[in-house]
Amino acid sequence: MYYQKHLYIFFIVLALNLSFFSTNKVNAKAFLIDEIEISEKLENNFNKDILINKGFEKAFKQLMGKLIQSKDLKKTKSIRINEIKSMIETFSIKEEKFFNKTYSLNLGVSFNKKKIFTYLDTKNIFPAQIIEKKFLFIPIIIDQSKTDLLVFSNNPIYQNWKNENKNKYLINYVLPTEDLEDLNLIKDNYLELENYDFEKIIEKYFLENSIIALFFKDKNQIKVLSKIKIKEKKVIKSNSFKDIDLNKSDNLEELIESLKIIYEDFWKENNLINTSIKLPLLIQVKNKDFDLSSKFEETLNKIDLISNYSISKFDKDFIFYEVIFNGTPTNFINIMNNQNYNFDTQKKTWIFK
Repeated sequence: MYYQKHLYIFFIVLALNLSFFSTNKVNAKAFLIDEIEISEKLENNFNKDILINKGFEKAFKQLMGKLIQSKDLKKTKSIRINEIKSMIETFSIKEEKFFNKTYSLNLGVSFNKKKIFTYLDTKNIFPAQIIEKKFLFIPIIIDQSKTDLLVFSNNPIYQNWKNENKNKYLINYVLPTEDLEDLNLIKDNYLELENYDFEKIIEKYFLENSIIALFFKDKNQIKVLSKIKIKEKKVIKSNSFKDIDLNKSDNLEELIESLKIIYEDFWKENNLINTSIKLPLLIQVKNKDFDLSSKFEETLNKIDLISNYSISKFDKDFIFYEVIFNGTPTNFINIMNNQNYNFDTQKKTWIFK
């Protein structure tokens, strides 16, 4: 009788604990798009709901810009507002202003990740993990008509490669300082810049990712040789641009924008999520430590490759999770190892050590 009474109390406490992480937290995490600013003149036909809908459209467009490659953006342009709203989990109006007969809003919009991925799946689009990274960026202009080298302050690309529209890009560019030693290194290797590894310059910035962009300028034609390094992976990309006058601000902006899109697409390509792979994994976690299961769920929520997860059952010793993963078992183990989680994978149900 004593044992039954305490067992009954145990399951009541466990059920109460489970209620704290069996609501929205069990669903895959949301994509939060913040600081959406929209405004409209206050006229007789002003409608706040219509303005908020414009904010939702702007937020969705911004999310797509970060989530998918530029070649796929056209597939999402015809989406209707009702479909966008069906994928919104929550939104908040962070600020409202009335000034000079204009009404302004600052919105935060949270999209349901599972619904977004399902939508992209219907469009045959693979999303990318939203991973923001710093890249060292060194642009060098080789003016072939003058046999001239433009590196720092006399280089219009270096001067105008700003980190504006940070919400638009995943890559955060770090430009080198005007170091005389670096300048001399580049000049000394002028004739073999295409083969020079730039490691002596790169190592000063302690960044594992870098882009060395060589701009070969011949009148109004520019060939860009981009030496991209992502950790230990090295790739060379070549792109050509015609009718570009670097002295014209609109031409310069167009060139910079085009290159940033190329680099973003390459970064996304390295982090694509194959949503057609839906690998079910069964994992058991000790339930005696509520913090342990709570932190485990927080970790699952942060991983974009996890499509969804749920609690399939529980007993007095373990909570059993079913995780749907967009990848291979080895990939999952590696990602979780990086988060300091290890598993015994000998049986069908993996045991969290």
